[in-house]
Amino acid sequence: FQGSVVLWLVVGPDGHPREVKVVRSLGMGLDEKALETVRTWRFEPGRKDGLPVAVQVHVEVIFHLY
Repeated sequence: FQGSVVLWLVVGPDGHPREVKVVRSLGMGLDEKALETVRTWRFEPGRKDGLPVAVQVHVEVIFHLY
């Protein structure tokens, strides 16, 4: 089985994910695992006039289950 969960989130100026939400669900408990995992990630924040700013992004988490 394989599939993906798509998440929408805000990357804060500090690179930490904020307001993480499921946009496309996969079910079977994998949505929760995707949320849990992405909340631990650190991102490069957006920049405006050379300063870090919050940005909205979509992240696709792909699962391959064997």
